[in-house]
Amino acid sequence: MTRPISRRAAFVAVTTALALGTAGTVAATAGPQRDAKPTKKQIAALFDGWNAALRTGDPKKVANRYAPDAVLLPTVSNEIRTDRGEIIDYFEHFLPNKPVAKKVETYIDVLDSNSAIDAGAYDITLTDPKTGDKRVVEARYTYEYEKRGGKWLIVNHHSSVMPEG
Repeated sequence: MTRPISRRAAFVAVTTALALGTAGTVAATAGPQRDAKPTKKQIAALFDGWNAALRTGDPKKVANRYAPDAVLLPTVSNEIRTDRGEIIDYFEHFLPNKPVAKKVETYIDVLDSNSAIDAGAYDITLTDPKTGDKRVVEARYTYEYEKRGGKWLIVNHHSSVMPEG
């Protein structure tokens, strides 16, 4: 006897929902929940992770911060890098200088739950591997990040020496 009552109760509930115009609202909100937009602080931390990867001295660890199809316009090379092998090659030559970056000015724009841009200026301290002499390169930068497969990756990185010194 319970079965006819359950069907009847379901029929009444659906009919009531349609009559009240709420069926569309239920269906529209019943899908998977979207990720929340990251905070600017969370995006800023991605730079800190990149900077920490530099300090490891391991070009592959640095390259792991980049998407496989990332574009790198590096600070101290005229060659544009467009794949993992080229990015590793750049860092193989750059990391012996023990680079340490320090942001001077930053502007972060969180575009949506899966993309953000961090642009500004930083000082990169380099140490000459032969003499140990340090020099500071003043540069401007842009990092474009995308969240892919649940992981934030650099998809575009432009860094260039300040034109006026």
